[in-house]
Amino acid sequence: MEQLAQSGGFGVLPERLASHMPITVANAAVHSAQQSPGGVTVSWARHQDEVRAAQRLRYDVFAVEMGARLKASLPGHDIDIFDNYCEHLLVRDSATGQVIGTYRVLTPVQAKRVGSTYSDTEFDLTRLRGLRERMVELGRSCVHPEHRHGGVILALWSALAEFMARNQLDTMIGCASIPMLHNGMVSGDAAASIWHQLQATHLAPIEHQVRPRLPLPVERLDLSLAVEPPALIKGYLRLGAKILGAPAWDPDFNSADLPMMMRLADLPSRYRKHFLGA
Repeated sequence: MEQLAQSGGFGVLPERLASHMPITVANAAVHSAQQSPGGVTVSWARHQDEVRAAQRLRYDVFAVEMGARLKASLPGHDIDIFDNYCEHLLVRDSATGQVIGTYRVLTPVQAKRVGSTYSDTEFDLTRLRGLRERMVELGRSCVHPEHRHGGVILALWSALAEFMARNQLDTMIGCASIPMLHNGMVSGDAAASIWHQLQATHLAPIEHQVRPRLPLPVERLDLSLAVEPPALIKGYLRLGAKILGAPAWDPDFNSADLPMMMRLADLPSRYRKHFLGA
């Protein structure tokens, strides 16, 4: 969801230490490669080389394509302090083996170990404290520009739904990013207008609303633009996701970030059957 696009059991949660050693789980199938429709393979990263492949894709999308200012410790990679605590979901092109899509997932156990979620750095999540024991954070989602079709996204979402159900988790949160660039100009008007539209139709109940730490100044922006939300946000909304509050401004990624939450209980029946077989 940080790019919900940012970046946490059927069995035992993969409670690993802050390292990229192989993960031990009750059912190893969680981390084995699975062939999906559309010529892609889905798997969970098992060692550092696989995580590095995801970080290179993230750098290419966020820094090279979108112009994010990343403070990377390794050239050509998007790396932050949360990566060592996250599970990394990978989609590969079956023909080439190239990583073409990724999500990172921060579980409740690992969030405690690192001390917070990424979303905590952008929003005051106090009202979500009652959900944290069964809540994961999705982040750093991105897809290679030559593979941005429904097959890759569905493969990611199917694997995430299986992970949630297997580990008896029921809530996903994340920051969904809206680029500040609009009609060739850097402006927050598009993000402000999207927030204005969605708060009327998809705002969460007050008990789950959160506050941005660095708010986008929506009161000083044009709220009247007829702009569509990014495709990923529309996809989350179709899955029953809610907007948790006003957007934060992320200067490093040059984006407005909407806090979003998706609960398995809110999945429409057709998606429940598709992702969970129920």
